[in-house]
Amino acid sequence: MAKTVVLDFDGVIHSYTSGWKGIDSIPDPPVDGIKEAIGNIRKHYKVVVVSTRCFQEGGLEAVKAWLDKHDISVDEVLAHKPPAIVYVDDRAVTFDGDAKGLLHKIKTFRTWQNK
Repeated sequence: MAKTVVLDFDGVIHSYTSGWKGIDSIPDPPVDGIKEAIGNIRKHYKVVVVSTRCFQEGGLEAVKAWLDKHDISVDEVLAHKPPAIVYVDDRAVTFDGDAKGLLHKIKTFRTWQNK
């Protein structure tokens, strides 16, 4: 079984520049270069897309339809993060072993769209 890489949908694949518009409203284009990056990653790993949209009715279908519309191929779309070798998420703080600095990282965190 191939090792898994998990990518968050909004802000990593869907550029999310318009912000939240609803479960099945996904108005923005892909992040520049993400289609090619996913294609390259899939040569070595299973690629799973996760989205909190998938927790609500119509969300899973909306994400899959958007991926199809933009001709982005992935191996699976899920609501929950499965075990993986790495998670790619625009709203994540990497823990570097410094527990004392964690609160500061959380308080000063900004997504790439807001930097």
